[in-house]
Amino acid sequence: MRVRLAAAGAVVAAGVLLGAASAPAAAASNTLSADETGTVSTDGTVTLSGTYRCSVPSGSGPVFVASTVRTGDDGHGIGGTSARCDGAEHTWVNRGRVSGGTPVTAGSAKVEATLVQLNTRSGLPLPAILAADWHAVDLRPAKD
Repeated sequence: MRVRLAAAGAVVAAGVLLGAASAPAAAASNTLSADETGTVSTDGTVTLSGTYRCSVPSGSGPVFVASTVRTGDDGHGIGGTSARCDGAEHTWVNRGRVSGGTPVTAGSAKVEATLVQLNTRSGLPLPAILAADWHAVDLRPAKD
């Protein structure tokens, strides 16, 4: 009897350990990074890029890579890219023309990138952040 209880306890403990070990792996299946450099053209168009990887159930809502560039106190949304969530690594490129607020020029800025899913299960699309990255970015003059 004690052997059976000890064996059952070992199986339960192994299951808990395996479950705990697999939880971070599932969370790590959604990753996003923004490159440390971007470009800005003379007309104010900013280009940001990076890589992402995601694995979400199909039919659970579209996934996008959104990005923002911050200079001073102003943040400017720089486009959005539809993401393909097949578990493979993909590149993303977002372009957007900045109008209003502090103009974006070549030099140091901050980039914020977000991998976001619009969960439509309730009928109303609600955003769920799958991964994010934010850091300094060096904006270089674009070759117009």
